[in-house]
Amino acid sequence: MHFVDNLAPVLARFGPLQIHWYGVLYALSFIIGYYLICYLAKKQGVLPDRESVAELVSYLVGGVMFGGRLGYVLFYNLPHYLHHPAEIVAVWDGGMSFHGGLIGVIVATLLFSRKTGIRFLSLAELVVPVAPLGLFLGRLGNFINGELWGRPTNVAWGIIFPRAPMVNGMMVPRHPSQLYEAALEGLVLFTVLWTMAQRRLPEGVLFGTFLTLYGLFRCYVEFFREPDSQLGLIGGLISMGQILSIPMFFVGIGVIVWAWYRHPSAPENLPTANGPEAGNGAAEPGVHGN
Repeated sequence: MHFVDNLAPVLARFGPLQIHWYGVLYALSFIIGYYLICYLAKKQGVLPDRESVAELVSYLVGGVMFGGRLGYVLFYNLPHYLHHPAEIVAVWDGGMSFHGGLIGVIVATLLFSRKTGIRFLSLAELVVPVAPLGLFLGRLGNFINGELWGRPTNVAWGIIFPRAPMVNGMMVPRHPSQLYEAALEGLVLFTVLWTMAQRRLPEGVLFGTFLTLYGLFRCYVEFFREPDSQLGLIGGLISMGQILSIPMFFVGIGVIVWAWYRHPSAPENLPTANGPEAGNGAAEPGVHGN
């Protein structure tokens, strides 16, 4: 007997107002992220106070929301939105892209870097050890919503998703690919990056490791995940998620090699917001988730 994902996506109702699990988990990820970034910022001496961390997080929220939505529109469903442009802002109907959100976060971090004069990589390496927790909670939200399901399977832990297309007129068990992603892109990636963040490493290694491992994990899980119905497999072989993740893997490796080549040993003094190195940073420049 396979588990049927009939979980209620709405946590609470107050008259016409509905509070969805996905939104609560999304908000929780930023709250937890704020406190973890506070810890890392104090440890590494990158940001002077909690108010600065709060401002950085506000930039990140904007980057995730704007970039995630725009990425979904451009990467996953552009023809539809070209014919229905008013729906682009209808984020409540679903449709966010991780890769678009990543681009949005990078742009937001660059803007914050230019404003504060703190190097981009110094800020990025406060964010990337924390980001996997947001991915973990987001994928749990996808599972509760019964969306982004996996491909049909006969494995014992297969789950029936009532919203998924039928096969030969029957609901069939599918891979819980949302949970696979929550485990790999969330818990495993967080454990690796958080452990690395406690050590002194050349600046850029953490950022490169995040790109490399996420790209690797996402490409792997995509083999178990049902392709987006409006896209299918590109060329019958590869999903859009893999197309967007493969470059991440290679860029990440390049960043790691560059970081170790630039600093073969970890710096004696980590950069601070007010230190002599800080001023050099300004010049360095549908579903609920994909």
